[in-house]
Amino acid sequence: MDDPNYSDIPRRIALLRSANCSEAEVDELRNDIIAHCMPLAEHISRRYVGRGEQADDLKQVALVGLINAVDRFNPEFGDDFLAFAVPTIMGEVRRHFRDTRWAVRVPRRLQEVHLAIGNATAELVQKLGRAPTSKELADDLDITLEQLEQAQLAGSAFSAQSVDVPRGNDSDSQPFMDAVGEPDVSFERFENHDALRAALDALPPRERTIIIMRFFGNKTQEQIAAQLNISQMHVSRLLTKTLRSLRGRIDGD
Repeated sequence: MDDPNYSDIPRRIALLRSANCSEAEVDELRNDIIAHCMPLAEHISRRYVGRGEQADDLKQVALVGLINAVDRFNPEFGDDFLAFAVPTIMGEVRRHFRDTRWAVRVPRRLQEVHLAIGNATAELVQKLGRAPTSKELADDLDITLEQLEQAQLAGSAFSAQSVDVPRGNDSDSQPFMDAVGEPDVSFERFENHDALRAALDALPPRERTIIIMRFFGNKTQEQIAAQLNISQMHVSRLLTKTLRSLRGRIDGD
Protein backbone atom coordinates (compact mmCIF):
# COMPACT_ATOMS: atom_id res chain seq x y z
CA MET A 1 0.00 0.00 0.00
CA ASP A 2 1.54 3.27 -1.11
CA ASP A 3 -0.03 6.39 0.35
CA PRO A 4 1.80 9.75 0.15
CA ASN A 5 0.08 10.92 3.31
CA TYR A 6 1.75 8.18 5.37
CA SER A 7 4.75 7.21 3.24
CA ASP A 8 7.12 9.26 5.42
CA ILE A 9 5.93 7.72 8.72
CA PRO A 10 8.43 4.80 8.72
CA ARG A 11 11.36 7.21 8.31
CA ARG A 12 10.06 9.40 11.12
CA ILE A 13 9.54 6.38 13.39
CA ALA A 14 13.07 5.20 12.59
CA LEU A 15 14.31 8.63 13.68
CA LEU A 16 12.20 8.29 16.80
CA ARG A 17 14.01 5.03 17.64
CA SER A 18 17.47 6.41 16.96
CA ALA A 19 19.83 7.68 19.63
CA ASN A 20 20.18 11.03 17.91
CA CYS A 21 17.13 12.60 19.59
CA SER A 22 16.84 13.97 23.08
CA GLU A 23 13.99 12.85 25.32
CA ALA A 24 12.10 16.08 24.63
CA GLU A 25 12.61 15.68 20.88
CA VAL A 26 11.39 12.06 21.06
CA ASP A 27 8.19 13.12 22.82
CA GLU A 28 7.57 15.92 20.34
CA LEU A 29 8.21 13.71 17.30
CA ARG A 30 6.02 10.90 18.68
CA ASN A 31 3.18 13.34 19.32
CA ASP A 32 3.54 14.79 15.82
CA ILE A 33 3.38 11.31 14.25
CA ILE A 34 0.28 10.39 16.24
CA ALA A 35 -1.40 13.70 15.39
CA HIS A 36 -0.60 13.22 11.69
CA CYS A 37 -2.13 9.73 11.71
CA MET A 38 -5.27 10.58 13.71
CA PRO A 39 -7.45 10.79 10.55
CA LEU A 40 -6.64 7.12 9.96
CA ALA A 41 -7.86 6.17 13.45
CA GLU A 42 -11.00 8.28 13.04
CA HIS A 43 -11.73 6.69 9.66
CA ILE A 44 -11.48 3.18 11.15
CA SER A 45 -13.61 4.11 14.18
CA ARG A 46 -16.42 5.28 11.88
CA ARG A 47 -16.65 1.78 10.42
CA TYR A 48 -17.90 0.55 13.79
CA VAL A 49 -20.47 3.27 14.44
CA GLY A 50 -24.01 1.93 14.81
CA ARG A 51 -23.05 -1.15 16.82
CA GLY A 52 -24.17 0.16 20.17
CA GLU A 53 -21.18 2.30 21.13
CA GLN A 54 -20.84 6.10 21.12
CA ALA A 55 -18.82 7.54 18.23
CA ASP A 56 -16.58 9.54 20.59
CA ASP A 57 -15.80 6.42 22.62
CA LEU A 58 -14.86 4.54 19.47
CA LYS A 59 -12.56 7.37 18.42
CA GLN A 60 -10.75 7.16 21.75
CA VAL A 61 -10.36 3.40 21.46
CA ALA A 62 -9.08 3.72 17.88
CA LEU A 63 -6.60 6.35 19.07
CA VAL A 64 -5.24 3.87 21.62
CA GLY A 65 -4.79 1.41 18.77
CA LEU A 66 -2.95 4.05 16.74
CA ILE A 67 -0.61 4.79 19.63
CA ASN A 68 0.11 1.08 19.97
CA ALA A 69 0.81 0.89 16.23
CA VAL A 70 3.28 3.81 16.39
CA ASP A 71 5.04 2.35 19.43
CA ARG A 72 5.24 -1.20 18.02
CA PHE A 73 6.02 -0.53 14.35
CA ASN A 74 9.53 -1.67 13.45
CA PRO A 75 10.91 0.01 10.30
CA GLU A 76 13.58 -2.70 10.06
CA PHE A 77 10.88 -5.23 9.09
CA GLY A 78 9.35 -3.10 6.33
CA ASP A 79 8.23 0.36 5.33
CA ASP A 80 4.45 -0.18 4.95
CA PHE A 81 3.10 1.56 8.02
CA LEU A 82 -0.53 1.40 6.90
CA ALA A 83 -0.41 -2.38 6.47
CA PHE A 84 0.68 -2.62 10.10
CA ALA A 85 -1.41 0.18 11.61
CA VAL A 86 -4.81 -0.68 10.14
CA PRO A 87 -5.15 -4.21 11.64
CA THR A 88 -3.58 -2.98 14.89
CA ILE A 89 -6.19 -0.22 15.28
CA MET A 90 -9.02 -2.54 14.23
CA GLY A 91 -7.82 -5.10 16.76
CA GLU A 92 -8.02 -2.53 19.55
CA VAL A 93 -11.58 -1.61 18.58
CA ARG A 94 -12.59 -5.25 18.42
CA ARG A 95 -11.03 -5.84 21.84
CA HIS A 96 -13.19 -3.02 23.15
CA PHE A 97 -16.29 -4.73 21.80
CA ARG A 98 -15.17 -8.04 23.29
CA ASP A 99 -14.90 -6.48 26.72
CA THR A 100 -18.17 -4.54 26.49
CA ARG A 101 -20.67 -6.29 24.25
CA TRP A 102 -21.01 -9.27 21.96
CA ALA A 103 -24.46 -9.60 20.40
CA VAL A 104 -24.15 -13.40 20.36
CA ARG A 105 -22.51 -15.56 23.02
CA VAL A 106 -19.09 -16.66 21.75
CA PRO A 107 -16.66 -18.80 23.79
CA ARG A 108 -13.95 -16.64 25.30
CA ARG A 109 -11.20 -18.63 23.56
CA LEU A 110 -12.68 -17.85 20.14
CA GLN A 111 -13.02 -14.18 21.09
CA GLU A 112 -9.34 -14.00 22.04
CA VAL A 113 -8.18 -15.76 18.86
CA HIS A 114 -10.41 -13.48 16.77
CA LEU A 115 -8.81 -10.43 18.33
CA ALA A 116 -5.28 -11.84 17.99
CA ILE A 117 -5.75 -12.23 14.23
CA GLY A 118 -5.38 -8.48 13.65
CA ASN A 119 -2.05 -8.14 15.44
CA ALA A 120 -0.69 -11.35 13.93
CA THR A 121 -1.69 -10.22 10.44
CA ALA A 122 0.02 -6.86 10.90
CA GLU A 123 3.25 -8.43 12.12
CA LEU A 124 3.30 -11.04 9.34
CA VAL A 125 2.72 -8.36 6.71
CA GLN A 126 5.86 -6.61 7.94
CA LYS A 127 7.93 -9.80 8.03
CA LEU A 128 6.71 -11.30 4.73
CA GLY A 129 6.17 -8.12 2.73
CA ARG A 130 2.72 -9.37 1.70
CA ALA A 131 -0.55 -10.54 3.21
CA PRO A 132 -0.13 -13.91 4.98
CA THR A 133 -1.95 -17.02 3.82
CA SER A 134 -4.47 -18.68 6.12
CA LYS A 135 -1.96 -21.44 6.91
CA GLU A 136 0.79 -18.95 7.75
CA LEU A 137 -1.60 -17.06 10.01
CA ALA A 138 -2.78 -20.24 11.72
CA ASP A 139 0.81 -21.41 12.25
CA ASP A 140 1.78 -18.04 13.74
CA LEU A 141 -1.16 -18.23 16.17
CA ASP A 142 -0.43 -21.93 16.88
CA ILE A 143 -3.96 -22.99 15.94
CA THR A 144 -5.51 -25.17 13.24
CA LEU A 145 -7.04 -23.83 10.04
CA GLU A 146 -10.45 -24.88 11.36
CA GLN A 147 -9.95 -22.85 14.54
CA LEU A 148 -8.82 -19.88 12.45
CA GLU A 149 -12.00 -20.03 10.34
CA GLN A 150 -14.15 -20.30 13.48
CA ALA A 151 -12.43 -17.28 15.03
CA GLN A 152 -12.87 -15.26 11.84
CA LEU A 153 -16.56 -16.11 11.78
CA ALA A 154 -16.83 -15.06 15.42
CA GLY A 155 -16.49 -11.46 14.25
CA SER A 156 -20.08 -11.58 13.02
CA ALA A 157 -21.20 -11.83 16.64
CA PHE A 158 -20.34 -8.16 17.26
CA SER A 159 -23.76 -7.14 16.02
CA ALA A 160 -27.13 -8.72 15.42
CA GLN A 161 -30.13 -7.80 13.32
CA SER A 162 -33.64 -7.85 14.71
CA VAL A 163 -35.71 -10.83 13.59
CA ASP A 164 -38.61 -8.40 13.08
CA VAL A 165 -36.80 -6.66 10.20
CA PRO A 166 -38.38 -7.45 6.79
CA ARG A 167 -36.35 -9.81 4.58
CA GLY A 168 -36.70 -7.56 1.52
CA ASN A 169 -37.47 -4.02 0.47
CA ASP A 170 -41.05 -4.73 -0.59
CA SER A 171 -43.85 -3.52 1.66
CA ASP A 172 -45.24 -7.06 1.92
CA SER A 173 -41.88 -8.71 2.73
CA GLN A 174 -41.95 -11.22 5.57
CA PRO A 175 -39.97 -10.58 8.75
CA PHE A 176 -36.98 -12.85 9.29
CA MET A 177 -38.81 -14.53 12.18
CA ASP A 178 -41.44 -15.91 9.81
CA ALA A 179 -38.76 -17.77 7.90
CA VAL A 180 -36.99 -19.19 10.95
CA GLY A 181 -37.66 -22.81 11.90
CA GLU A 182 -38.35 -24.22 15.34
CA PRO A 183 -35.63 -23.96 18.01
CA ASP A 184 -33.07 -26.76 17.75
CA VAL A 185 -32.03 -28.12 21.14
CA SER A 186 -28.75 -29.35 19.64
CA PHE A 187 -27.48 -25.79 19.12
CA GLU A 188 -26.41 -25.44 22.75
CA ARG A 189 -24.47 -28.70 22.56
CA PHE A 190 -22.78 -27.50 19.37
CA GLU A 191 -21.91 -24.16 20.99
CA ASN A 192 -20.25 -25.91 23.93
CA HIS A 193 -18.34 -28.40 21.76
CA ASP A 194 -15.40 -26.09 21.12
CA ALA A 195 -15.13 -25.11 24.78
CA LEU A 196 -15.26 -28.80 25.84
CA ARG A 197 -12.53 -29.79 23.39
CA ALA A 198 -10.28 -26.99 24.66
CA ALA A 199 -10.96 -27.98 28.29
CA LEU A 200 -10.11 -31.63 27.53
CA ASP A 201 -6.88 -30.63 25.80
CA ALA A 202 -5.85 -28.70 28.92
CA LEU A 203 -6.21 -31.73 31.23
CA PRO A 204 -3.23 -33.79 32.41
CA PRO A 205 -2.79 -36.95 30.26
CA ARG A 206 -4.10 -39.43 32.84
CA GLU A 207 -7.22 -37.41 33.71
CA ARG A 208 -7.95 -36.86 30.01
CA THR A 209 -7.57 -40.60 29.37
CA ILE A 210 -9.99 -41.45 32.18
CA ILE A 211 -12.63 -39.01 30.87
CA ILE A 212 -12.32 -40.38 27.33
CA MET A 213 -12.51 -44.00 28.50
CA ARG A 214 -15.50 -43.33 30.74
CA PHE A 215 -17.67 -41.09 28.56
CA PHE A 216 -16.45 -41.80 25.04
CA GLY A 217 -15.42 -45.44 25.47
CA ASN A 218 -18.35 -46.36 27.76
CA LYS A 219 -16.05 -48.19 30.16
CA THR A 220 -16.96 -48.74 33.79
CA GLN A 221 -14.84 -47.45 36.64
CA GLU A 222 -13.73 -51.02 37.36
CA GLN A 223 -12.58 -51.52 33.76
CA ILE A 224 -10.70 -48.20 33.81
CA ALA A 225 -9.03 -49.08 37.11
CA ALA A 226 -7.90 -52.44 35.77
CA GLN A 227 -6.50 -50.96 32.57
CA LEU A 228 -4.63 -48.16 34.38
CA ASN A 229 -3.57 -50.44 37.26
CA ILE A 230 -5.07 -48.21 39.95
CA SER A 231 -7.92 -48.73 42.41
CA GLN A 232 -11.57 -48.17 41.50
CA MET A 233 -11.83 -45.71 44.40
CA HIS A 234 -8.95 -43.69 42.95
CA VAL A 235 -10.67 -43.62 39.56
CA SER A 236 -13.84 -42.35 41.24
CA ARG A 237 -11.97 -39.55 42.99
CA LEU A 238 -10.18 -38.53 39.79
CA LEU A 239 -13.43 -38.51 37.84
CA THR A 240 -15.12 -36.27 40.41
CA LYS A 241 -12.18 -33.87 40.52
CA THR A 242 -11.74 -33.77 36.73
CA LEU A 243 -15.44 -33.23 36.01
CA ARG A 244 -15.48 -30.33 38.46
CA SER A 245 -12.46 -28.85 36.66
CA LEU A 246 -14.09 -29.28 33.24
CA ARG A 247 -17.29 -27.56 34.39
CA GLY A 248 -15.26 -24.66 35.74
CA ARG A 249 -13.34 -24.24 32.48
CA ILE A 250 -16.44 -24.42 30.30
CA ASP A 251 -18.40 -22.04 32.52
CA GLY A 252 -15.42 -19.69 32.41
CA ASP A 253 -15.50 -19.74 28.60
